[in-house]
Amino acid sequence: MTSSPIFRDEPWLTQPLSLGESSILASGQVRNVAGINPKSMRKLSNYGLIYMVDVEGYFVDELGTNRDLRSGDVVWIHPGVAHAYGPKQGRVWTQIYLILEGAQWERWAAEGVLDPRRPVTHAEPVEGWARRWHEVFPADAAPTYAAALRTFGAVSQLMLELLAAHDESSRSDKDAWLLESQRLLGERRLAHDFSPQAVARSVGMSYENFRKKFAQKMSESPGHYQKRRRIEHACAAIYQGSHSFKALADELGFCDVFHFSKTFRQIVGQTPSEFRAKARGL
Repeated sequence: MTSSPIFRDEPWLTQPLSLGESSILASGQVRNVAGINPKSMRKLSNYGLIYMVDVEGYFVDELGTNRDLRSGDVVWIHPGVAHAYGPKQGRVWTQIYLILEGAQWERWAAEGVLDPRRPVTHAEPVEGWARRWHEVFPADAAPTYAAALRTFGAVSQLMLELLAAHDESSRSDKDAWLLESQRLLGERRLAHDFSPQAVARSVGMSYENFRKKFAQKMSESPGHYQKRRRIEHACAAIYQGSHSFKALADELGFCDVFHFSKTFRQIVGQTPSEFRAKARGL
């Protein structure tokens, strides 16, 4: 009879690491977990991140997720959400884990950065991500405040990069038109050369179809998006003190300073002069 693979836990922290009201309670790498029975899902009181290094498994939760797991998947555990995961029968399992609690992670959840409706994401290459997680928790790290600052910064950055990598890889080619449209409509120096109608032609759509699809994706019309991006450029220039209002109106494609000022107030809620005074602390 073949024996089960030996369970191994390789902790990277000897004690919880705290910064302000937030903590990293545990981190490390686990091999050959037994798994959680989907019929008796568990709930945790903390946030968790699990990066699948070498896995063929499953994940289910009480919100309706039921999917296979593979190497490169990231499981995001949320407090109070019942879930279960583990290897398929006869399969290997190696994971990197973090257990988190406190204000920083609660704030991210409240802002939707950590979303229980998105419990599994994916990021490759696996070897590269695994190496980066190992580097966050060096074995010889001293338990100092400086080390805590560096570790929290690195953990936060990697978590956000994992989410960004998933978002980038999951974008379909069908959305390439949207990215190109945003680029053209958001151009600063050439904004007046790319009307929404011209951008629609550039991405191969009729204007009506383009306007409808853009509004569905962005929750604003192409014209409003372009105006908003122009004014964002104007705000940056006014803050830097590098342009007169007339120069900005000309550069951003407004017919005169009056129309520039009117659009600025519609978007920002202040006139350019009021914004400049506030930016200069007057």
